[in-house]
Amino acid sequence: MDRKVKIKLDTIVKDFVTEEGIENHVLDSIEADIFEHEFVLIVGPSGCGKTTLLSIVAGFEPPTNGQVFLDDKVVAGPGPERGVVFQETSVFPWRKVVHMVEYGLEIKGYDKKRRREIAIKYLNMMGLEDKANSYPKELSGGMLKRLAVATVFANDPEVLLMDEPFSALDYPTKCNLQNELLNIWSKDKKTTLFVTHDVEEAVYLADRVFVLDKGRFVNVYENPFPRPREERLRDDHSFLEAKTYLKSCYGSGDE
Repeated sequence: MDRKVKIKLDTIVKDFVTEEGIENHVLDSIEADIFEHEFVLIVGPSGCGKTTLLSIVAGFEPPTNGQVFLDDKVVAGPGPERGVVFQETSVFPWRKVVHMVEYGLEIKGYDKKRRREIAIKYLNMMGLEDKANSYPKELSGGMLKRLAVATVFANDPEVLLMDEPFSALDYPTKCNLQNELLNIWSKDKKTTLFVTHDVEEAVYLADRVFVLDKGRFVNVYENPFPRPREERLRDDHSFLEAKTYLKSCYGSGDE
């Protein structure tokens, strides 16, 4: 059975012109089909255009040429069907944690009881149930990332877009959050596009890994490791070989 294409990247080009008038060619003829319920990682060295591409899919900025399609409709701007988790965590410092998760549902017009039910459900799934009445300033960096993920999932988008959300965290915290993300993702398998420079993160999370270098996809890696993924996989010889292979695809070893 043919899989449904959820996101189509159709010959995406992105150019920037600096204040000095110098043209910067960031993305060059990017083409890809991302299937419904697929978890796709884009990996590549710093400055290769990963975040720019994600911003185009999110509708935050237009491509210079080409188009992004979501369910065969052209992406012309941001929309509620796409939830975004940013590298930098954005919070309303005056709102309690539970009210942060409720915010999008409040905008959608959900009644108070239903908002609270949904918010508590996702806080529980991210291990933050005991922080529901805390303020963001009382949370650690890892907890803030859990809050960001809970908030996006509570809004029930069709597509999840993640921009290196765990990059600033220490290794054990990052690993724990990767596992929690996979656990919550496994419930309904939202189509996910996640960018990172960490090849271990890419192999651990993805169904497929797109390697981006110098503005082009230079490789597409079909992940052979079955789900569910477990911590012991990180020490498996085949897993280590996969990391080495992905690093070699763009040569920098940037991690």
